Amino acid sequence: MRLIKKIFSKSRSLEDGIFFDAISEILGFVPIELNHFKKAFTHRSSNKLDEKGNAINYERLEFLGDAMLSSVIAAHLFNKVPTGDEGYLTKMRSKIVSREHLNELGKDLNLVRFIESKVPVQHFGENIHGNIFESLVGAIYLDRGYEYCEKFIQKRVIIPYVDIARLEGKVISYKSLVIEWCQKEKKQFHYDIFDDNGIDGQRFFGVKLSIDDKVIAKARATSKKKAEEKASQRAYFAFQKKIDIK
Repeated sequence: MRLIKKIFSKSRSLEDGIFFDAISEILGFVPIELNHFKKAFTHRSSNKLDEKGNAINYERLEFLGDAMLSSVIAAHLFNKVPTGDEGYLTKMRSKIVSREHLNELGKDLNLVRFIESKVPVQHFGENIHGNIFESLVGAIYLDRGYEYCEKFIQKRVIIPYVDIARLEGKVISYKSLVIEWCQKEKKQFHYDIFDDNGIDGQRFFGVKLSIDDKVIAKARATSKKKAEEKASQRAYFAFQKKIDIK
């Protein structure tokens, strides 16, 4: 590893050398082709093109990394839970690779420090953390193949975070849970969404969740999806004992 670093330091800029060292520490091994990893942190706002005129950014690597994560996690669950049926394994995999969890992984590694962008980092949405975590996994696959990809996911995802017993009780979507319960119990439900700009001028969305024509929960958030999820969570706690008995 020292020899690789010595050769690298002679042929690359100081800036690349610092990036090389930081990425190597995160990966647990040295990259062969650094450009894969530089691309993994290039935002589309950089407007970079390759020699063929194709856009250079992390989005294609994000797609690849998502597939690698799903594959490795699926294999782990298949071996770890031999009694789990397809529905159980699919639900558990969804919990592990949920957007919320991937965002946490990206934050833990502070991956946003590497992003090359013309947009200030504070203007990015919350999902940027998970997106670049996936693109990093995609870069690993291109650089070193499936085996190294699997080792990285084991080290950074499965070993520190995947606790089967804890995940079994984790809710990844209160909205899905509430809708599933309503459909099972033949209850009518409706999400009434409206603009709620408030006094600070920032755009918010308000949501009223009605079940059998009765307003059960209200919520307010910066997106319709978040507002619906928040209202669903409040409805879940209102009906928790009934929902959990199924």
